Amino acid sequence: MKRAQDERGQSVVVVVLFMTVILGMAAVVIDVGTWYRADRAVQSAADAAALGGAHALPGSPGQAQLLALEYADKNGGGIDPDDIQITSTVLTNDTITVTGQRPSAAFFARIFGVDSATVEARAKARTGNPSSARWAAPIGVDKLHPKLSGGGCPCFNQWTSVDMYKVGPGAFRLLNLDDSYGGSGTQIVGNWIERGYEGFMPVNNWYYSNPGIKPNSSNVTSALDARLDDVLLFPVYGETQAQGAGFEYRVVGWVGFHLDSYVIQGSNRAELYGWFTSITWEGVLSESADEEDFGVRVISLVE
Repeated sequence: MKRAQDERGQSVVVVVLFMTVILGMAAVVIDVGTWYRADRAVQSAADAAALGGAHALPGSPGQAQLLALEYADKNGGGIDPDDIQITSTVLTNDTITVTGQRPSAAFFARIFGVDSATVEARAKARTGNPSSARWAAPIGVDKLHPKLSGGGCPCFNQWTSVDMYKVGPGAFRLLNLDDSYGGSGTQIVGNWIERGYEGFMPVNNWYYSNPGIKPNSSNVTSALDARLDDVLLFPVYGETQAQGAGFEYRVVGWVGFHLDSYVIQGSNRAELYGWFTSITWEGVLSESADEEDFGVRVISLVE
């Protein structure tokens, strides 16, 4: 009888030890999972704050801090003004670093004396000129355009025009954005205007002309109609060479153009009306300050 009682007593001890292990595992699984989700949440807030604040850089560090706090609050908070730093990497005041932290309560871990954990995150974003850009339209703009090269320019939000007149033999400021030789059909040109070219265009590259009179085609005019009161990204060229199908433009940068209206009359007149504008666009962030600046910015999270 005593032996049976001893065995029952040992079983109780084993069960208690086993339950302790189970509770410990529950604490690890549930609480660590909770802390991981909290960590991802504060990281998302830091990322959003850094990317949001970078939109005001490099020109307005004060506004960048306000934007960072605004975006952080929209994503759960946990970031104070002292958690935001503006520094210079390639351009002056081009980088914003955001750190944040939040307490995350414990549940099962309280059994072991752990009431909460503090999760922390850090995000850094930089703004700068693009070394390559995506979704460009195929209409080239001469860097000597008076609103790009005049005194105090680039000049944004000032009424102007961009023409598609003949530049060289067979060239009407239309570029083969895919780096191909010879002319693309008007349907492709229209698609590039309406949707933008999906490839990335490196800066300081030579691009062949798209020869022929294409502005007056229905594909081009319908594409322009679709983009009225919208911003297009135009390649800016600094040099030209050769002729005919071999005519080339050297793209030195990009500029945003708000399209308000256009006039296309046969082969004699093709002009777009609107204004150049500074804009944030999709592209690859440049690691150099040497690219020419026409107001297009790329924003990216960086290490």
